[in-house]
Amino acid sequence: MRYIETDKDLAATIRTLESESSLAVDTEAAGYHRYADTICVVQLSTHDLTFVVDALAVDIHALAPVFEDPEREILLHDADYDLRLLSRDHGIGVSKLFDTKLAAQLLGEPSIGLASLVEKHVGVKLDKKYQRADWAQRPLPAELIEYAADDTRYLPSLRDRLHDALAATGRLRWAQEEFALRAEAEFDIRPDGTGYLRLKNTRDLNPRQMATLRELYDWRDRLAQERDTAPFRVLSNEQLVSIARRQPRSIEELRSGDTNAATLRHARDLFEAVQRARALPDAELPSRSRGTGRPPPDPEFEARVDLLKTVRDTAATELGMDRGFLMPRQQLEDIARAEPRSVAELEAVPGIRRWQVEALGEALLAALRSA
Repeated sequence: MRYIETDKDLAATIRTLESESSLAVDTEAAGYHRYADTICVVQLSTHDLTFVVDALAVDIHALAPVFEDPEREILLHDADYDLRLLSRDHGIGVSKLFDTKLAAQLLGEPSIGLASLVEKHVGVKLDKKYQRADWAQRPLPAELIEYAADDTRYLPSLRDRLHDALAATGRLRWAQEEFALRAEAEFDIRPDGTGYLRLKNTRDLNPRQMATLRELYDWRDRLAQERDTAPFRVLSNEQLVSIARRQPRSIEELRSGDTNAATLRHARDLFEAVQRARALPDAELPSRSRGTGRPPPDPEFEARVDLLKTVRDTAATELGMDRGFLMPRQQLEDIARAEPRSVAELEAVPGIRRWQVEALGEALLAALRSA
């Protein structure tokens, strides 16, 4: 294993990798400790070599030609997060993907975590004790570098075993379709100022409480950015929602009955946020977009969904796959709404994969005809 800390060494590494037909990749980011989940480390492995790249010391955009070569397969486990960060921060994409998590899901593996799969298929037990390490610290301790290397060191061997299993079960084409869709996915990486709307247990908040939550959320975000720390380390989501719900009328009331040290420490700033929200005119209060509202009950539609769900569940059992992965409920609803009468019409339903049609398309169409 080699640790790469200079652009010169990265260039030499890239020359070494240019002849490789596949390359295992992983990233480590600092989002658990720092304000932004910036890529701090990039791990690269072939069957024989492993490199750990200090992404804070070198320009990893130099890896773009390696990752984007359509002739080179890039191996990742649970690729979405890594691909989003690589695209957002470094303009790097992937042309030919093999995602070992997706492969495991298509094979119906009961445990799809990297450690479980490596232990089962490669016979190596990975130590995951540094999952929440601060990857932005420098110098990076030797034990963290070695830990990072293990996340890609065994991926080529795992890929080979999963590839063979997919081929043996006739699901390799299914996987290749899913890999291609994930590699081509576009990520919406622009902040939209609505993060507070995505917090849990806020559906029952009234507009004034939502305005308070927005002020509290923005205050926390500014302080976290100033300190370069993860927002939840300033104050938890649950504490923000609790204060917004209570609408305290004074600093004493805000402190009353709240033993959370961070709340007590920032009580004045928190109360000022509450006051700003209380001073807003009604016209400036936020509201959730509820679309056109919940559609009226449609017993025939619900019956079709239930019928398709039964077909999906039966197919999932026969295939040994997770039901939600085989076909999520939203897709079942889309099919029930479209009522396709042929394979071509089923394939035309937005979001439906060809492999899903192959796996259970005829059974779905038969169910719709019987309905």
